[in-house]
Amino acid sequence: MSAYVLVEITITDPVQYEEVKHLTPPIVAHYGGKYLARGGHTEVFHGDWQPARLVLLEFESIEAARTWESSPEYTMVKEMRDRCANVNMVMLQGV
Repeated sequence: MSAYVLVEITITDPVQYEEVKHLTPPIVAHYGGKYLARGGHTEVFHGDWQPARLVLLEFESIEAARTWESSPEYTMVKEMRDRCANVNMVMLQGV
C-alpha cells in the first residue's frame, strides 16, 4: 500500500535552501520515492492554512517512506534543511 509524505516548508535562508533542493531528489529516488508536487501553486479551499511551500512525495509503502526518512543520506540533508527552513512533515497511508 502506498504511503504519501506531505511536507510544509517555510524557507528562512533561500540561498542555503537551494542546496537542499538540489540534494534531496536523488535520495528520494534512491529509496523508491517520487515527487507528486513540489512547491507549486496552492489554493486554500477551506480554513485559514496558508502554507508557504508544500511538497508531496509518494513511496511504495510506509516502510519505504520510513527507511528514506531515517536514512543516513537524508539525515545529513535534514540537518542542513533545518538550518534554513522550518518544516512540518506527515506521512499518510494510502487506500
